[in-house]
Parts: sequence; C-alpha cells; structure tokens
Amino acid sequence: MFRIGIFFGGPAREREISFLGGKTTYTGLDRYLFEPIPVFIDGRGNFILLETQYMEAASIRDFYPPQSFARTEGYPFRVYEESLELTPEQEDHMISQVGKRILPQEFKQYFDFAFLAVHGPQLEDGAIQGLLEWYAMPYYGSGLMGSGIGIDKITQNQLIQQTVGLNKRLFSLSKSEWDEFDREVLFEQVKQNVGFPFVCKAPHQGSSIGVSFIRKDSQEVFEKGVRQSFFQQEIRPDEWVYLSDEEKGAFLQRVTNLDEGIAFPLTLNGETTIAHPADLWKALDEQFAAQYCTVILSSIHAEDAVLFESFVYGQEFSCGVIQDFDGSPLALPPSEVIKADEDTVFDFATKYLTNTVRKGMPIRTSLENNQEVHRMVKETFRLLGFGVCTRIDGFLTPAGEVLLHDPNTLPGMSPSSFIFKQMAEIGLNVTDSLTYFIRFSIRERIRTGKFTTLLRQQLARLDEAIEQRTAGLAQRSVQTIAFEATDESYELAKKLYNTLTASADYRPEILYTHSDGRKLILNAAFMAKPSIADLELSLSEPLHPLIEECRINAAAVTTFLTGELVPAVIAVA
Repeated sequence: MFRIGIFFGGPAREREISFLGGKTTYTGLDRYLFEPIPVFIDGRGNFILLETQYMEAASIRDFYPPQSFARTEGYPFRVYEESLELTPEQEDHMISQVGKRILPQEFKQYFDFAFLAVHGPQLEDGAIQGLLEWYAMPYYGSGLMGSGIGIDKITQNQLIQQTVGLNKRLFSLSKSEWDEFDREVLFEQVKQNVGFPFVCKAPHQGSSIGVSFIRKDSQEVFEKGVRQSFFQQEIRPDEWVYLSDEEKGAFLQRVTNLDEGIAFPLTLNGETTIAHPADLWKALDEQFAAQYCTVILSSIHAEDAVLFESFVYGQEFSCGVIQDFDGSPLALPPSEVIKADEDTVFDFATKYLTNTVRKGMPIRTSLENNQEVHRMVKETFRLLGFGVCTRIDGFLTPAGEVLLHDPNTLPGMSPSSFIFKQMAEIGLNVTDSLTYFIRFSIRERIRTGKFTTLLRQQLARLDEAIEQRTAGLAQRSVQTIAFEATDESYELAKKLYNTLTASADYRPEILYTHSDGRKLILNAAFMAKPSIADLELSLSEPLHPLIEECRINAAAVTTFLTGELVPAVIAVA
C-alpha cells in the first residue's frame, strides 16, 4: 500500500479552499491502494502531521491556532497563526496540540508521494515542487516550469499570445509607477491600452482573488480596484472614528478574513508592521487622534504589479486537460459558466460562496466551436510545459473566437469542482480521478530525468496494484445506493457513492427512481450533476458528440483505472 501525504493549507490566501481539497482527497483516496496521511502546512510554512480528527473541521481556524492561544482581551477575533507573536517554544507547543512537526528531509519516513491539494504563491509556483524534487519526493501536478508559468498571469498571457494566439489587449502597471505618477493620468493610460470596461488582476493569485471588474468610468472605482489588486486598503478618519466598538471589531474581522480582506500581517502607512487586529485597532485610534487624515494598510505579501485586461463579452468556460499514457494531452469536456445575467462576474465569492451561476457541459455552441476549444487548450498545455492535469479558462466570443486565460496547474479539489465533474464524463469518479492524478504524476516525474530508476520501480508497483484492484472489483460486495428525484436524496446518494468508491471492500451500484417512475442503473457521469433537474435533463438527451469524442480519446485511461468503458444506463423492471 502506498502512503500518500496530502498537503494542504499553507501561507496563501486560498488556504481554506486548499483545506476543502485536502478533505476531499483524504476521504476520496482508494483505500485498497493508498493510505492517506494528512500534512497540514501552517501559515508560517511549518509541515505538520495532522491528527486525523481535525480533518472533520469546517475551517482551519476551527482547530489552528488552538483556542488556548487566542488573545482574550477585547473583541473575539478569529485569526490565523501569523497574527500571534510566539516564541519558538510556544510555537512548538502550539503545533504539538494538533499534530507533529516534520522536516522535509524526514518526509520519506512518513509517506511515499506528496499529493498537493494546495493553491497560491509558494505552493503553485514551483517553490514547494522544487523542495520536493530536492528530497526526491514525487508529487502531484506540473513540474517546475509549468508551475512557474501557471502562477504568473502576465507571463502566461504573453506565452499564450505567442503560441496559440490571444486577441485580448493587455497592460501592466508596476507598484513604483502607481506610487510615482498621477493617478488620473494612469487611468487614462489604462483605458487607452486596453479599452473600457476592463479587468484589474493581481498577477500571482488564483481563484479570482485580487480581481476587480471596472465597469464604471470613475476615478474612485479605478483606484479602489487597483488597491484591491495590490492588497491595499485606505481608511478615512470618518470610516473609523464614528464606529461603535462592535462595528470596529466587525470591520477589522473583515480585514482579517482571507476571502474579503487584505489579511494580516500588514503595514500601516508603509512603516509599522502589525500582526493582530487588536493591535491595529489601537494603532488606528492613536493615528486618527494624532492626525486626522487617511491611512493606507498594505499586506506584507502585496503584489509588485497589477495586470489589466480588456473585458471580454462571451460564453465563459473552464476546460480540464489531462494526459494519455504517452504524455500527449487529452482535453476533457469544457464546462460553461452560465450566469444569472450578463452583469454577474465569476469572482471568488461567485465560485465558492454563492449559487449565482450554473455549470453546463459542454459549451452551448456548435460541435466545431467546442472542438476548437479542445484544440487550443491542448496546444496551450503542451507548449507551456504543463503536466498531469491543468484547468484552462477562457471565453468563446459571439464571433466564435476562443480567448484563453488563467491556466491553473493545481485545480480545485472540492467534490463540486470543475475537474471532478469533467473527469466523471469520461467514467472516472472522484476516487478514480485521484488515482489517475497520482499514477500519472509519477510518470511525469520520470520525464525530468531525476531518480528515474526509483520512480520507474514505484510506477511498476502502482500499476500492478491498480490492475489487481480492477481485476477484483467483480468479487466485491455490491452496495446498492437507491435515491429518488429530489435534490436532498441526490446529495445524500452522492456522498454515500463517494464513500463507497473509496472503500477497499465494496462496489456501489446506483439505482435511481426517475420522476416518471422508471428505475435506472446509472454510471459515474450521472453522480456529478449539480441537481436532480440537471440529472434528468441529461437522461432525456442523447450523449453530446463532444463528450462521446472525449470518452473515445480517453478509453485507454478509463479502462485501465476502472476495468471498463463508461457503461450505458440500464433500465430495470
């Protein structure tokens, strides 16, 4: 059995999304093949073998830092450990409350493979990948070059433009230019270079963090958007001094939260570094008492440049690309982001915190347009040096032009993420997909020419174990998952299905009672739909020819991991 270290957390702003992916991986790994070992990376970069009960927590702050380390005076702030000023001994004690600190040179004592359910700078940019390569630890995802390109929006746009073409106007602005030049002149310069409206992005973040859509021709809106991408926040005296204590506490909690604030530690007017919101409260009171003027808060991890892109009108999509056995790219069915209205933007809150968009598959357009999306994402995957699995986003314009952007070399791993829904269409459930990621990552590491003998031996052992697993599936005890035509019943069935597919002992059979009374045995593709309405719509329509193409192209991968092609829906008496 292979020991899989599941890495999640880290210092990035997307650590809570990473925790969701870590939990999905922990519960979804095939227990016949793998032993999951949770490895929590805290905000200071410590690697912690986490006690498994904490994988049940709703968020990182529910278990780390432990409540005993919270500051007790004043407002009950929920903070990350970067806000705590601890001695080395106190930090050791804090870590011991949730697990055991381990060092990179000790990794091989505890696991055989590093599954990176991580996001953001230091985790997607080649930093942790380089660390793992140094210690000969195979890991999930693209290698050093692909990771470096995947985190840098400015560079990736340039490379996409030079390779497959990108008819989109781009412009970047450095922090020094922002500080030195007249802001009104800069606003006009941006509009001249990219047009109006436009998008303002932090170039080294993911999941739409640090992104704003400038649709109002307003200097104030422009400057607010740029500050958001630089992770800066202005506070006027009247925005603070007239607040009640309860309102001040709530205000600073929003600053603390990674999904809506610039987060701590931060600097006040570029000088004083402040780690805790209670200390910022005191500093703001003192600052405004001494000098009644606007202050600027800046994250200590602020960007050094901002990227501007012309706003694109069209159908927004996201398309996963994986690899075949020879390393060639295989495009998955693209998912269209179907918005409630044209003004809805697919930002962080829309992706993770609300239900204002639907996801359809494939794009609602001609087969030829979907095939063109496939051609371009595969070329981008190949030419930009990506590996194993990458999600590439883009737009299909009303004129039929495909504009790609924001390749993501470590796509989100929540059960409802794009990549799992797309993998389901080629017959791979969450457990099969995770096995794919591990197996093909080992093969990708061999291509680097480092530790190849050991990696080939590891790959051969895993392939043998996968073949034994698929050969034994027919002998497993069948557990029937029966559900009816309600969203509540469907959600419960999906959770049970994901649990049973990870089991070493059972084989799930899905029995669905249709709203018209028919009883149907379903395949994996139907266990990844957003709702019962989507499920029944899929059952009522013929298989889309693009999805059929995807299944044919991925047939070797699907049969290797599952022992069969995607089975047809069966009606039972």
